[in-house]
Amino acid sequence: MSSACTRRYLQEFGAALLAYMGVLVLSVNLLNAYPGAPWRVPVALAPMLPGLLMVLAVVRQLGRLDELQRRVQLEAMAFAFGGAAVVTFSYGFLENVGFPDLSWHFVWPIMAVLWLLGAAIASRRYA
Repeated sequence: MSSACTRRYLQEFGAALLAYMGVLVLSVNLLNAYPGAPWRVPVALAPMLPGLLMVLAVVRQLGRLDELQRRVQLEAMAFAFGGAAVVTFSYGFLENVGFPDLSWHFVWPIMAVLWLLGAAIASRRYA
């Protein structure tokens, strides 16, 4: 993968991430300042707009990859998808026996860590 492709991806993803953080801070502050406002739902969901831009940046980057890198990423995503299912379902069953309830906010970080781990494993296989 060329450095120009990587640079373009980092620019796209970085800009979307900065927008996400800015919208998130604004959203949380507005929700805290106006707890009974009728517009709470769209303001609470507003950070997802730049979140969609992050998804678009990842999808665009996958389109720029060569066949080997796509295969590595496919294997990494499969590892993350399956691993996240095992982790989240396992914890869900543990909640049935008294473990504390966890927020859905934990699902994506679990998937992200497993994606990175899966990419490292797949990359070593083809190195």
